[in-house]
Amino acid sequence: MVITPPQRKIIHVDMDMFYAAVEMRDRPDLRGKPLVVGGRPDSRSVATTANYEARKFGIHSGMSCAEARRLCPRCLFIPPDFRKYQAVSEQIRAIFFEYTDLVETMSLDEAYLDVTQNKKNEASATRLAREIKARIFSATGLTASAGVAANMFVAKIASDARKPDGLCVVRPERVMDFIRPLPVICIPGIGKVTDARMRQLNILTVADLEKKSLEFLEGEFGKSGRYLHNIARGIDERPVIPWRERQSYGAEETFERDILEKKFLLDFLRECSRRVFSELREEGKLARTVTLKIKYFDFQTVTRRQTFDGFLDSAEKVFQAAATLLEKTEAGRRRVRLAGVSLSNFQPLKALGQDGPVGLFKEAEKTIEA
Repeated sequence: MVITPPQRKIIHVDMDMFYAAVEMRDRPDLRGKPLVVGGRPDSRSVATTANYEARKFGIHSGMSCAEARRLCPRCLFIPPDFRKYQAVSEQIRAIFFEYTDLVETMSLDEAYLDVTQNKKNEASATRLAREIKARIFSATGLTASAGVAANMFVAKIASDARKPDGLCVVRPERVMDFIRPLPVICIPGIGKVTDARMRQLNILTVADLEKKSLEFLEGEFGKSGRYLHNIARGIDERPVIPWRERQSYGAEETFERDILEKKFLLDFLRECSRRVFSELREEGKLARTVTLKIKYFDFQTVTRRQTFDGFLDSAEKVFQAAATLLEKTEAGRRRVRLAGVSLSNFQPLKALGQDGPVGLFKEAEKTIEA
């Protein structure tokens, strides 16, 4: 006898204007006013989040703060407080685990939950989603939007359908009616380049994509063709993968002006090294790989990487590695728009023994990659 597995029940939870919502919760005087969480409008920073009042003026995340000020001269700008957002995110994450262990966190404000089998023994994913939204609001004072569907693709699209504070349920028999009108840019994995190529092929919506054969899509998009063929038919078999360990820790910044002075860059990299090393140590880990990221004034980006035989046991050693890597770039000869340092290839301190990393760091470089 063939046993048919139960229809999956996926909930996608997306917090509403998360960073801005946290700030407005903590500062009621900001409510009802156009607000951007980001850098100063006279800097080269970008908007991290814009509240709905700001979005009415066309302001959106990723837009330069200078452009946001031009669109709305009375807009308020406040710097992000990522430690605070992380703390709130952890509160929300704890709520998810009250319902299922199958939680895939995509960012501080977004996660997928597989509630096919759940800790509440609740058959209705809709009721679970409604309860999760209520729990989040009770615990944090923040609203979330949720999408419920049989796969991750449709659940994510659904969570955006009735923002803010919305709940959208797409039953299996309604999937095609729901996704056919969508522009293809809504499909996960399709960026501006692929979208432009599809426009050349007169593929504007999911309905247009659905009409294309597998052979045609594989011919035009290679290995991605099968994925596109399936997704256009509402087929997405990706599993919800529980929490995945961070693969790197980093700090970077876009400067207010293009930097030519190497001393300035070295001072900045020293501070970045201190920050990322401290963050990694707080997690109880050490790293073996240092990566330097440089973006020049013309937006060309390069990375230089150094992996050591042993683990880096101080922020100064991270900085020395970053400084060495800086010499392998054109910094000092070409103006730099952005710089950053990240650490990866790490291991928990407890796995290194009680004495930690003493003696593990070696000056000899193992690899350098461009």
